[in-house]
Amino acid sequence: ARNDTKSTNKAKAIIQRQTAYAHQITRTTKQRNSSSAKPMAKMATVKDVPAEKLISAYAALLKKQDKIQLPEWVDIVKTASFKELAPEDEDWFYIRCASIARHIYLRQGVGVGALRKVYGGAQSRGSRPNRFAKASGSVIRKCLQALEAAKVLKKMSNGGRKITSLGQRDLDRVASQIKPQFVATVEDDESGEESSDEE
Repeated sequence: ARNDTKSTNKAKAIIQRQTAYAHQITRTTKQRNSSSAKPMAKMATVKDVPAEKLISAYAALLKKQDKIQLPEWVDIVKTASFKELAPEDEDWFYIRCASIARHIYLRQGVGVGALRKVYGGAQSRGSRPNRFAKASGSVIRKCLQALEAAKVLKKMSNGGRKITSLGQRDLDRVASQIKPQFVATVEDDESGEESSDEE
């Protein structure tokens, strides 16, 4: 009778250990499933951040990657006939390339002619009213060629350009890096406005 009692107790202890182990595995599985089921943070795109900040950051990336071939005349050329001087910023060519890449990201299929209008401006005519003048086509063409060589843009069948998967990835990555800073700045401005209203 004693041996039967001991064997019964041992069997109960084994069953209890197995049950506890099974419960532990179940809890661990549920925790893993719940953590994996959490929605991933949505990646920011070019449309989610200010153009000025994106262009500046993407121009810095293009310069760092060293994939853009600068023309020989980059330090003396004017960007349009109505400009009086060449750009003061030494990195203006990277900035113009970044701006063109962003524009084509948002509106694919544009070419040199459309971009000349985008970057055009008012031409001074002395005492007469100003008139709109187009930007330099040569500068824009060189920017497009440089971006194509860097695999950021590619030609379309109709002659326009469109963004490549590599160019889209780089622009979205830069936008994702900028967005937290932009959101924090907006929140700070809103909190400052609320505090001033309370005063």
